[in-house]
Amino acid sequence: MRLPLPIDGYEIRSFARGDGPALVRHASSRNVWRNLKDRFPHPYTDASAAWWLDQALHQNPETNFAVATARELAGGIGVDLLADVHSGVGEIGYWLGERHWGRGVMSAAVAVFVPWAFAHLDLRRIQAGVFEGNEASARLLVKAGFTLEGRMRAAVVKDGRVLDQLLYARLRDDEPTTAFA
Repeated sequence: MRLPLPIDGYEIRSFARGDGPALVRHASSRNVWRNLKDRFPHPYTDASAAWWLDQALHQNPETNFAVATARELAGGIGVDLLADVHSGVGEIGYWLGERHWGRGVMSAAVAVFVPWAFAHLDLRRIQAGVFEGNEASARLLVKAGFTLEGRMRAAVVKDGRVLDQLLYARLRDDEPTTAFA
């Protein structure tokens, strides 16, 4: 899968075996890790990258993708498909290497990825959990048409701290957005 982004030189694409070195380089940042679930390891090792790439390359359906330049992986974006009474719901997650921050890359990626996910993964709802203090992610989601639905108090323990988690969601029938910068 390839989805070009309206930011020069960036795209969403399938992961590739050769993404390992860039994955380790960008994912090893503590500043990246602190806003992600603990299943995203820190430090991010060669073994972590090999395990992840093996998982990503064998997904069916494919739900996790690289955010990349023509030269290398810069981050990732994906959606976990929920099950049971939450069938038809996906939880979006994304991260970007610090070198690529401040350029609107992830805003563009979310704006392009969400309509693709609704169209190709039979979802009626995509939601995101944002740890308190991650204002950049909260702004990005609002810009992408997500609505703040609530605050789950003391819902997360990250790096030894108990944090609230904000719940954002967008429904397939919500007004589409073209904002990505």
